[in-house]
Amino acid sequence: MFFLLAILTAFSVGFFVTPILIKLLHKAQIGDLPGGRKIHKKFIPSMGGIAFFLAASIAMSIWAWQFPLPDIRYLLGAIALVFFVGLRDDMVELKATHKIMGQLVAVLLVIVAADIRIKDLHGFMGVGELNLYVSYGFSAFVILALTNAFNLIDGLDGLASTMAVIVLSSLGVWFYVHGLDSFAVLCFTFLGGILSFLVYNWHPAKIFMGDTGSLTLGFTMGALIIAFMEYNAALPAGSAWKFEPVFSSGIALMIFPLYDMARVFTRRLMQGKGPMTPDKSHVHHFLMRSGLKHNHVAMLLGFIQLAFVILVVALKDYSDHLVLPLISAIALGLGYRLDQVTIKYVKKKVHAEPRVLEVRPLSQQQRRKIKLEMEEIQESKMNLN
Repeated sequence: MFFLLAILTAFSVGFFVTPILIKLLHKAQIGDLPGGRKIHKKFIPSMGGIAFFLAASIAMSIWAWQFPLPDIRYLLGAIALVFFVGLRDDMVELKATHKIMGQLVAVLLVIVAADIRIKDLHGFMGVGELNLYVSYGFSAFVILALTNAFNLIDGLDGLASTMAVIVLSSLGVWFYVHGLDSFAVLCFTFLGGILSFLVYNWHPAKIFMGDTGSLTLGFTMGALIIAFMEYNAALPAGSAWKFEPVFSSGIALMIFPLYDMARVFTRRLMQGKGPMTPDKSHVHHFLMRSGLKHNHVAMLLGFIQLAFVILVVALKDYSDHLVLPLISAIALGLGYRLDQVTIKYVKKKVHAEPRVLEVRPLSQQQRRKIKLEMEEIQESKMNLN
């Protein structure tokens, strides 16, 4: 009941704050204009992350005081820092190096000060406990990868918000079951804020979350996933809801953003482009080319993401050596099938449309329609004065 009240508080604050933010951003003309890589057709306010960050912060200040917050105070500070990095990037576009540097400072707060890091591979690929500095480096890489992978999928109405709902609700329930209340309340307050934002971000979107929201969410979920992996690995054997595939369970929570990032970077490098070169090669762009609408794409990808989570839950008693190759093979297979279907659809669509300056012979039905129209004109009374 307590955590339900935390969700409802964050939802209520976000639900009433977001329309005010939309009006303010409209007046200030802060947002995304159509054109280029943008697939919306009118001006849409951005920086919607302000609304759900504020909602989560207010809900945390009301409900989280009774929990032992010292174990997450550095995490909260790091989340706030990434929020301001994203806010600055939305207002005045930052260079990629400056953006990464800001994220890196936040990462250091998490892995060094909060000690939320990957300390052991638990025998995966024959590797056990990691050297301290290897642990720092590997953990920093993982958090940065998860943060920016999530940032890259924020290109479609409701897509990033839907993914965040799945991840935060899954983690929140797991932390709650195992008595990790401070992590649980963090998950649930952000969940309430995101649900309220999704009301206005669903197609047709009235507001986008921008880097203010996507970087903050990606970083928060990345840090929470590492915390989940480490607390899960520390559980005694046979504990309820202990996942034996430690890394597979963490990867499954963000399988779509990670797959999309790897796919996009690979395609760009194969085409001789830089991995950060913007284009329309994301999975959601391909699905849109297949004729699906924004909301259909968001629901389809959300369903696939949830299916991976359920699959790992079903395989929670098996090791990473089995589960990780399995989910990787399924993800690659689905991606390959997607490319095939999309290319086939686009070719069919292009073939059906006339080429530039091409004059195709009229069908019998079209000729009959023109003949009837000509007869109507000849029989009608016309004023020739």
